[in-house]
Amino acid sequence: MQRPSRRTLVTLGAIGIMTAGLEAVLGVTRRTRTADHDRFQNESLSLPSPQEESDTAVEKAIANRRSRREYGTQPLTRRELSQLLWAGQGVTDRSTGYRAAPSAGALYPLTLYVVVGTPGVENLEQGVYQYQPEEHELRQVKSGNVQSRLRQAALDQGDVEDAAIDIVVSATDERTTQKYGNRGKLRYVPMEAGHVGENIYLQAESLTLSTVTIGAFDDERVRQIVDAPANQRPLYVIPVGTRP
Repeated sequence: MQRPSRRTLVTLGAIGIMTAGLEAVLGVTRRTRTADHDRFQNESLSLPSPQEESDTAVEKAIANRRSRREYGTQPLTRRELSQLLWAGQGVTDRSTGYRAAPSAGALYPLTLYVVVGTPGVENLEQGVYQYQPEEHELRQVKSGNVQSRLRQAALDQGDVEDAAIDIVVSATDERTTQKYGNRGKLRYVPMEAGHVGENIYLQAESLTLSTVTIGAFDDERVRQIVDAPANQRPLYVIPVGTRP
């Protein structure tokens, strides 16, 4: 086989340097495949650091919280998406790994997927992403707008397609049942999903966004749409968008 010329090697090296620089600017890191949560050998997208202070008191957010099914035409910002995911499953104590929502035995069986559609999120490709709480990053599972399919799986509820994004909360029951038995699946895991849903509600209210929690959907179709593993079951579909 003919060896590449010196000019070719120099050109390839320059391209590699330029690509690495562009990834650094965009906050993109590459990860290799691991056995569990890093199932896809795709690029990880960093999110803005979450804010732990706002001008909205928690009491005011509770008082104003409503299920809002009408959405504006503006995309969410990456910072808004960052806050929503942090409120749902973000790590709040690095020394212990504790997260924003309580979990029986701190076993954390829940995984958040983000379906980005139209109008979507600023500077984020349409598709399905998995939230990585430990790194506060997104990892793309698939590209393309699947909101219409998700709407059909959710008994044709228009909110699912009208919102900028949909957060799908999925559970790996075995993480909890290994300690608590069947009671973990029947009680503790659904309770935890409820905590996550309320956190997202209150964060959306603080950000002046619209959201609603949806439980009427075909579990298996939703699981396939977000490409969740077979041992996960979807518990929530949560549309979020700007207010009209």
